Amino acid sequence: MKMEIKEDDVEGGGKQIKGGIREPLIHASKEQHHHDHPWMVYFTTFIAVCGSYEFGACVGYSSPTQEAIRKDLNLSLAEYSLFGSILTFGAMIGAITSGTIADFVGRKGAMRVSSAFCIAGWLVIYFSQGPVPLDIGRLATGYGMGVYSYVVPVFVAEIAPKELRGTLTTLNQFMIVIGGSMSFIIGTVLSWRALSIIGLIPTAVLLLGLFLIPESPRWLAKRGCAKDFVAALQILRGKDADISQETEEIQDYITSLEQLAKPKMLDLFQKRYLRSLTIGVGLMVCQQLGGINGVCFYTRSIFDLAGFPSTTGSIIYAIIQIVITGVGAALIDKVGRKPLLLASGSGLVAGCIFTAAAFYLKVHDVGVGAVPALALTGILVYVGSFSIGMGAIPWVVMSEIFPVNIKGQAGSIATLVNWFGAWLCSYTFNFLMGWSSYGTFVLYAAINALAILFIVLVVPETKGKSLEQLQAAINA
Repeated sequence: MKMEIKEDDVEGGGKQIKGGIREPLIHASKEQHHHDHPWMVYFTTFIAVCGSYEFGACVGYSSPTQEAIRKDLNLSLAEYSLFGSILTFGAMIGAITSGTIADFVGRKGAMRVSSAFCIAGWLVIYFSQGPVPLDIGRLATGYGMGVYSYVVPVFVAEIAPKELRGTLTTLNQFMIVIGGSMSFIIGTVLSWRALSIIGLIPTAVLLLGLFLIPESPRWLAKRGCAKDFVAALQILRGKDADISQETEEIQDYITSLEQLAKPKMLDLFQKRYLRSLTIGVGLMVCQQLGGINGVCFYTRSIFDLAGFPSTTGSIIYAIIQIVITGVGAALIDKVGRKPLLLASGSGLVAGCIFTAAAFYLKVHDVGVGAVPALALTGILVYVGSFSIGMGAIPWVVMSEIFPVNIKGQAGSIATLVNWFGAWLCSYTFNFLMGWSSYGTFVLYAAINALAILFIVLVVPETKGKSLEQLQAAINA
């Protein structure tokens, strides 16, 4: 179905001519962007990233509540470890189903499903009197989190104008970090049951906000809802903005995709889609196997082991993470994705080497006085470097590179790989540290060095291009 855009479809008029629109209109639309900030895009993004905040709140919940839950419910360390880690299994199930749900009921529908699981999970945790309901509640919040981790960046990338897309999609990671840090801080003051009720707040804001924001125009166009698609895009760009060029570009692209057969899971490995799949999955592997979940789950024990006060270290860690993720969001559309990823990878290698050196000195009882400062420097360089690029950008790129006809399946695979990597890293960290504290960080340094190589050779720059231009170039 090819959709024609008539003059009166687009407020602001202007004649349409064969092969696009006249130059003055293009200039007018660019002017419009600078003067009339698309506040609806900002508001819609804010509502969506409440899901990201919820994601952070779920991850951050288990750290400050460990002692209190174990004491109140009389749990062994093994039972509590299951409670902590079952979250990633829920997230893996969420990741596997997220693409199908988002394609079938829409991006907003997927956020509603996710919210329902999170609300049910938090309530079950709140009323738990033993390990089984506690685990069921944690599994449910994990499932909701797995769906959010896919659908939020995809939805934001699909609604954002290309010059704001990087910044707005990076807000996903920024809100995850804020959500996690707030759980950590509030959890030191409130009881674990009260903290689970606070977990309901971001989901409530999201559910109410979904009534006020439009669905993704690209999803509507793919479903063949021509009128709704134009209306949603017009709401997002402002009622006086000229959307004729953007509408035509999206529609042409979707029409050309419709001529292709609907891809099955195995078709993703065809030459046509293999490059985007390699980029999406490869970046998730680089993000997770470089050690981030080991470092962030066990920050306190790393500081304790190095002889640095763990509470002070954890607070500095949280502040640096928030500030630098914010800096990354401000830079991503100016500097580009690839330079930030390369700077991030180089810093991760340096942070690992500093930390490895600290533990090497400690193990060999040489220059022991320098160990706490060196370990602190290493961990802060590591987390700062992760926050500027490797934390957010794999999600940004994943949301940009998959064509809309394979986005559900390919995005699910990339998200699943991410969660499996997260589980693998957090599960093996203590074993690796038991084997060799400095060897662990040497291993992470080597993996991060390989990640730099992958970024240089495989990852394209996606800044400043529309999703359609990008996907056509990558999947040519």
